Amino acid sequence: MLKKWILSPVILLSCLLAASAVQGQKLIPAAPELAAKAWILVDAQTGHVLAEKNADDQLPPASLAKMMTTYIASNEIEAGRMSEDTMVLISDNAWELGGAKTDGSTMFLSPRSKVSVLDLMHGVIIQSGNDAAIALAEHISGSEITFSDNMNQQAELLGMNNTYYMNSTGLPAEGMVTTARDLSLNARSIIKEHPKYYSIYAKKYFKHNNINQPNRNRLLWRDSSVDGLKTGHTNAAGYCLVASAKRRDMRLISVVLGASSDASRARESQKLLSYGFRNFDTRTIYKIGDTIKQNTKIWYGEREFLDLTIADDVTLTFPRGSQKNLAANILVDEQIKAPIYRSQELGRLQVSLNDELLVDVPLVAAEDVAEAGLMPRLFDWIILFFTQLMS
Repeated sequence: MLKKWILSPVILLSCLLAASAVQGQKLIPAAPELAAKAWILVDAQTGHVLAEKNADDQLPPASLAKMMTTYIASNEIEAGRMSEDTMVLISDNAWELGGAKTDGSTMFLSPRSKVSVLDLMHGVIIQSGNDAAIALAEHISGSEITFSDNMNQQAELLGMNNTYYMNSTGLPAEGMVTTARDLSLNARSIIKEHPKYYSIYAKKYFKHNNINQPNRNRLLWRDSSVDGLKTGHTNAAGYCLVASAKRRDMRLISVVLGASSDASRARESQKLLSYGFRNFDTRTIYKIGDTIKQNTKIWYGEREFLDLTIADDVTLTFPRGSQKNLAANILVDEQIKAPIYRSQELGRLQVSLNDELLVDVPLVAAEDVAEAGLMPRLFDWIILFFTQLMS
């Protein structure tokens, strides 16, 4: 059985209020309506959705599929299965399907030349090169078809349940679909797991074969807080953009699918990001190792009391001005018996805003508690026996 305590909002927010005074609650305006088929806005750290429309509608990914291609390439590098300096042979197939003679975006790779993995990643991310994406896919998996299986396996691992890839480029293929929500999950994984390679998304130009091409993400020139991610366009998909920006200690990810033009996808993405930064905050209210509950009663142990802590930071996204309405509940096992091991789960910490549960995380033992000797255990047993008898 769990016993419940209400944690004072003042205690809960002590670290937060030190940085900013309590403000009165204010109404959050409705999210903007965008000229696009689907969109979503999420906090990159917490995954909290701030705005969405048609976020689970399946649509063609266009070149946004290349985010998964470079995510897998980053995985391969960090797993040691290839390096940034590995030289990749550019096949005739990569050149024919994605090279200079095609109508699509290209890195202008020369067939049968060799190009480093790192340069190919720049070519995929900045120049949106179809030839570079195919070359990476063939190098990693032997063929683009096999690589697409890898893409789908990774999508499943990331929880991208409404996405299905059929190639590494996003070139039109019947049955290849994704959603705004799934793309936000892909973007979060890139940012969190591969910060080194995420930095490539912020670069405005990349030169290969003496051809200097600009990044198609217009927001990199308009907003200094924007540092990624990827554009996409086909006739079926329309104009698409996954963007990310960081202001103060808050990073947001926006996904806009099916806009009518290059200018429109940038403008609508900017609206979404501005709405999020203007109306929401993301704060870490507890840090790993903070004592959440002191002097928790322990039975049958060498020690009578134990502090409870958390194993990870507790970070929340909430409307600006609503800090004073945050409340925390502590749920602790009613009878905690030794032996107890450090980091053993003994309860839960729940934080809510206006009765909406924002987070529910384990409370764990701050240290070990060994079992006591025979006489202290017998004494505790007698106390528990009569306590239960009278309850």
